[in-house]
Amino acid sequence: MNAHSAILPDDLSQLSDAELRRLELKIARKHSGMFPWGAVVWAFANMAVWLSLWPLVFTGLMPLWVAFPIACANMALVYLPTHEAQHDIIARPGTKLRWLNELVGHSTSWMIVYPFEVLRVTHLDHHRHTNDPELDVDITVNAPGPWHALWGIIAQRQPRAKRNRDYAAALTRAGRTDLIVLSLAYKLGHIAILSALAWNGYALEALFLWWLPYQIAITYIIFFLSWAPHHPGAEQGRYRNTRSWRSKLGNIGSMGMQFHIVHHLHPYIPLYRTPMAYWEMRPILEARGCRIEEL
Repeated sequence: MNAHSAILPDDLSQLSDAELRRLELKIARKHSGMFPWGAVVWAFANMAVWLSLWPLVFTGLMPLWVAFPIACANMALVYLPTHEAQHDIIARPGTKLRWLNELVGHSTSWMIVYPFEVLRVTHLDHHRHTNDPELDVDITVNAPGPWHALWGIIAQRQPRAKRNRDYAAALTRAGRTDLIVLSLAYKLGHIAILSALAWNGYALEALFLWWLPYQIAITYIIFFLSWAPHHPGAEQGRYRNTRSWRSKLGNIGSMGMQFHIVHHLHPYIPLYRTPMAYWEMRPILEARGCRIEEL
């Protein structure tokens, strides 16, 4: 039997596409259906730590220079639990814990100044149209190398950037133009809160506990969740639009995205199970002609 999995035969070359697909689904089902308690605890613990920074800094119990890197980490850690909720991994519609899935999504995404439903609609659109130059909302991050990508991610944060137009177009296609207005309300609310803090003598706290950590974290998130796993973003198709790769920061440092190929193929698998699913599925992915770029 194959060393990667007891499910797989030694020689996959003689199997048809349908047989490979059945083996792939068997492995995927093995790693799906587990309740991701880690993501739920992560979501609320991370938010609690970030919220606690404000009174600690305001009262002088924690120096701002200590709180700043913690706030950066908090902002970077917001997205993945909401990502699990976007894919209904915590609880699917109609199940008893559906409220918890939605709570995780809605109660934390505001930290990165996005309505949860905007993240859900646009991200699912990315899955449907990965690397499509007209329809993929993340296509604007395509760049020949990491430094170009980082600069492009920052440049696309301008009000008239293509990325903003692509997000609005995705919401319009989904019939959710109401979310465009809600997104604007979130942005204006964020500015109002920062302005109120500055007006009352807390400009540095506003800068180093929210605005700058947000800017750093959103760049980090887009780099590792959009650019790195899809680079160079030139191919479409189920088995070619994303890749496995080896990050210099490791799987944790790259937010689990080294095995993003598994997520695109089987988005119902919890994040913490994707490495295990990948290593079992790897011979099938090779047989399917996937982009395996681990070295």
